[in-house]
Amino acid sequence: MPAIRKTMDLLNNFNEILEYCRNNREPVFVTNNGSGRLAVMSEEAYEDLIGKSRNELYNALQAGLDQINNGEYIEEEEFFEMMDKRRSVLTAKLA
Repeated sequence: MPAIRKTMDLLNNFNEILEYCRNNREPVFVTNNGSGRLAVMSEEAYEDLIGKSRNELYNALQAGLDQINNGEYIEEEEFFEMMDKRRSVLTAKLA
């Protein structure tokens, strides 16, 4: 269950919220007049979140470079022909 606190709680109970974020490694969602306004999380949790995304991106880029280096690619013209065919199939299905 996500932690949801009011804006005033953030101001009045900052240390408590800080400890919650550190101990649970998850964000606290802060509301203002019942609407979500921001999420507060520990620096460690943020780095874990960003680090995972960054690593996934780097891994995907490296995999693509490896494929290119191994000759596992198609030329631009062939690629666009494939995309045109796929678009035609999808357009026909939606019609």
